[in-house]
Amino acid sequence: MFDLFTRHPKSVDETYLEHMGVASSFGFRMIGAGIACLIHGLLPFACVKTGSAAITELHDRMVVNRNRHAPAPVDGRMVSGAGD
Repeated sequence: MFDLFTRHPKSVDETYLEHMGVASSFGFRMIGAGIACLIHGLLPFACVKTGSAAITELHDRMVVNRNRHAPAPVDGRMVSGAGD
């Protein structure tokens, strides 16, 4: 049963609590960006780049984190791990 809570965090080289923190920070950032997008929908002159900036920031954070933990290439190719 405990494995259900730790399997995915282990696959991204995080503890359960580390993963909860990272996932929560992404979630709160997405909520804030979503609110900004709703405001932009009502007031097109407001929050013009907030949503796209959040998407770019989160994508960069995820890609940088994923690459930091990526396995070393073998014969010029990346070897994918379990759960990819």
